[in-house]
Formats: sequence, C-alpha cells, structure tokens
Amino acid sequence: MSESVPVRCPACRREHVYTAPSYPCACGAPVTPSLDGTADVTAVAHRTWDEDWVTVSCGSCGRRDQWPQPEVGCPCGAVLRVPVAGTASAPAPGPAPRGAFRPVTIRTARDAVTAAALYLRWLGYRDVRRADQRPPSGVGLAARGLVAQVEPALRAASRRDVECLWLTALTEEAGCAYFSLAGYAEDARACADDLGVPLFVLDLTGTPQAVNSPADELRASGA
Repeated sequence: MSESVPVRCPACRREHVYTAPSYPCACGAPVTPSLDGTADVTAVAHRTWDEDWVTVSCGSCGRRDQWPQPEVGCPCGAVLRVPVAGTASAPAPGPAPRGAFRPVTIRTARDAVTAAALYLRWLGYRDVRRADQRPPSGVGLAARGLVAQVEPALRAASRRDVECLWLTALTEEAGCAYFSLAGYAEDARACADDLGVPLFVLDLTGTPQAVNSPADELRASGA
C-alpha cells in the first residue's frame, strides 16, 4: 500500500503531503518505495542518473530493481526529492510469470525513458540502468544481456540511429531494442528488419507498441 509523509519545501517553507507512487514488478505485484519521514527533503538543482533512481525490493517476490526516485513539485517552482528508507537485502528471486504491463503516462522526456525502463523490467531484464556509452541521440539504457536506445524527441528515428544501436550491441555481445516516441523513417524500419533489431513506438500512455517482427518476438519471449 502506498504511504504518505509530510514534506516541507526548504525554499518557501510550504507544507505538502506526499504519497509514494507504485510501479509494477515483473511478477505483476505493485512496488512502492518506503519513504523516510524523518529525513529532510532536498531541492533538485542538477539531475544525474544515479540520483534519479533508487533500488527497491518487491515485497512479493523479493526482486530488487531500480525505480524513479520519489519527487514532488512545489508551487514555488522547486522540485523536491523525497528520501527513501534503506531496504533490507532480499533473496534472489525465482522465475515469476509476467502480469499485465502497467504503463506510466508520458508527459516529459524523462517519462519516456522511465516507460522504456519499466517495459524492459517487465520483459524480465535485470539491473536496467543508464548505458555507459552515450548514443548519438536520445538516451541509452543497458541491462544484463541487452542495450536499448530511447528517442524521446519528436523526430522519427533514422537508419543511422538503428545501425549505431546494432553496432553497439554487437560490440557488447548483447541483444538490443529501440524505443521511439515519434516512430521511424521508412529506411530505418527496413534496416531494423534486416538486422533483427526490435523496434517499439511509445504512445503517450507509456505503452510500447511493437512495430516489427523482432519486437513481436521479444515481447512474446521476454528476457
């Protein structure tokens, strides 16, 4: 069950009541970060990947994954990061059937990256994180055995984008997947079919839609 804690903005001293969001584990159970009501919130000045995500254990299967760091926007303009309580170590989870994917609405570029990361976890990929290598455009994600690219800009992904992702996956000896908010150029789709690169389009509900056969196969098989 989601919990609520009082939050005071350090900039304007306005008080809020913040309720932690829940996200779907790969097993289908909701995962809610445990908030630390005794620690002070901090205003977000600069964003980094490590600070934007937090590791949380699923209470049902014990799986540990990274989820978006709880944040609340204050009317004064400050974005407040809500501390998460430490989590106890969890046993290694066994295989669990996938429940229905639960999307997050896409309003910002960060939401698009979050939606893609949640989908990869739903497929069964572990340790989804920001990739060490930055792609020519968009945001790179990496997991055990997979590299992915998310293009949140309102432009169709190009053939070069697909080829660069495929070459990165080849170098890493991993699979790959591409997520685009605005779809793909015609030659990009043809290239992806030839190379076996799964292509997904992110709709504004946050649900990735498979647009080629490799994506259909990845959705069916999972990690």
